[in-house]
Amino acid sequence: MSRLPLLLAAPLALLLSACTQVNVKGDPEAWARAMSADTTLRVATYNTSLYDDETGGLVRRLESGDGGARKIAAVLQRVRPDLVLLNEFDFDEQGRAADLFQQHYLEIAQPGGGDPLRYPYRYFAPVNTGVPSGLDLDRNGTAGGEGRNRGNDAWGYGLHPGQYGMLVLSKYPIDAEQVRTFQKLKWSAMPDARMPVDPKTNAPWYPAEIWSQLRLSSKSHWDVPVRTPSGVVHFLVSHPTPPVFDGPEDRNGARNADEIRLWSEYLSDGAKPWLCDDRGRCGGLASNARFVIAGDLNNDPVDGDGRHEAIVELLEHPRVLRYATPRSAGAAEKTAQYAAGVVHRGAPEHATGDFGPKAGTMRLDYVLPSVGFALKDSGVFWPSSTSSDAAIADGSDHHLVWVDLDGTVSK
Repeated sequence: MSRLPLLLAAPLALLLSACTQVNVKGDPEAWARAMSADTTLRVATYNTSLYDDETGGLVRRLESGDGGARKIAAVLQRVRPDLVLLNEFDFDEQGRAADLFQQHYLEIAQPGGGDPLRYPYRYFAPVNTGVPSGLDLDRNGTAGGEGRNRGNDAWGYGLHPGQYGMLVLSKYPIDAEQVRTFQKLKWSAMPDARMPVDPKTNAPWYPAEIWSQLRLSSKSHWDVPVRTPSGVVHFLVSHPTPPVFDGPEDRNGARNADEIRLWSEYLSDGAKPWLCDDRGRCGGLASNARFVIAGDLNNDPVDGDGRHEAIVELLEHPRVLRYATPRSAGAAEKTAQYAAGVVHRGAPEHATGDFGPKAGTMRLDYVLPSVGFALKDSGVFWPSSTSSDAAIADGSDHHLVWVDLDGTVSK
């Protein structure tokens, strides 16, 4: 498929609201050229591990030259997605980290990568990670504190606001005014929410006054409409909390499952007056809208600690396209190395991340197109250890997942 050439970009718009910040850049002439190009749409998700425990730490790393970022950029240059979600990319209000990654990494040919790569459009916004809640969410007797205690009492675990953020990069224009974010949606607003229960007492883990305030999304959920050559595609992106790092009450497992269920609810019929975005607009996605769900959803269909029914329900949603699971030779090879110490029930080649000899490999990263697309190809950038590409594949413990979609409506 054809790929967008190196483009000059100028700021088009900067939209600020009480809930979100959007940074959109583009070149109208480049837009016209892109819109007349091949209608194949390559969409990807990549947990980049580009985060730092200190405020501004990622910016400083990118300014000084970061080896991990160079590998991440090299992978993106090799795969060249038209639309990609980067998980675990620290948010800063000025977009300095996004600027640096674009200008000093993607736009410079990296060892093992391909030609320089430029994304004229991007979207980033605040997330819940590291934002103090003022509440004692981990029930240790105090609200906030230092280190992990502070992180545990944030709206989403993080050591500073914006840690583990999200960044959308796009070849095509983003409709900034129609973006919907669900950063502040209350968990308790969801019908039949999985409220954590203390197994010792069978009482709710969170007191009622705390439960009523908790936010569902550990980072945020975004509906980012992108104007592609074949029409608007809603890029539905998120990064649910890992279903671990808690106790027998399984509060993170419950939250992970309901964060995933939010997309199932968003796609399903019904008025849903409870499902209100950060601007106060309520309801789900229009029934005739095409979409791609993307992100590190932190839930394998059969392996690991997650509540698997949540991800299976999303995979089997009637609006989600059924297609052969993306796979790689590297995943199969790494899973075989752990065969003696880790029980692995899923297909080895379907894994998207390597989490060491105790947890093994799992499928946590997903790109799920809607019915209405025709799938042309898919894959996971996880080469075998004997491939020359292996040198750039270890920038993160996750691997990029991509799909190629035919822009014409399937029959």
